[in-house]
Amino acid sequence: MKTYIALFRGINVGGNNTLPMKDLAAVLEGLGLQGVATYIQSGNVVFQGKAVDPALLSKKIAAAIGKSHGFEPWVRLLEMPMLEAVIRGNPYPEAEDAPGTLYVNFLARVPPQPDLDGLEKRRAASERFQLAGDVLYLHAPDGIGRSKLASALEQLLGVPVTSRNWNTVRKLGEMARAA
Repeated sequence: MKTYIALFRGINVGGNNTLPMKDLAAVLEGLGLQGVATYIQSGNVVFQGKAVDPALLSKKIAAAIGKSHGFEPWVRLLEMPMLEAVIRGNPYPEAEDAPGTLYVNFLARVPPQPDLDGLEKRRAASERFQLAGDVLYLHAPDGIGRSKLASALEQLLGVPVTSRNWNTVRKLGEMARAA
């Protein structure tokens, strides 16, 4: 059995795509996944399952939610080694003391033609970012809600993105290690 971390984009946000975590857990268990544990209402799940292609399992999960709840969310599925690499690869360890200012943006894939100049132009003077394959780290000390860069990531990278703050990333790592 492998440990997986599922990051759902756009569920339970602003009253849209409502999916209670107990329902989400039931859908995953219905797919034969085990040890399903959710974290906060925005769609973070740790579970175990047979070794399969993560992209295929993501589609299977989205389709099962579509069947049960009428919408198919985008799901970024990570294997445990990838999450560990993301945690170890944090280029801004000094920002961990203020984890609400540090975000990991998980991309659907490595962007084929990211607009790095556009990212740099949108970056506030206090912000820092680093693109590392299919992950973009963003340190926004003035808050993510004020960040023009954060609001334009998907457009400038050209791929779907789902973001998690450092507290959530750390907690998911703890949950996955304990699974």
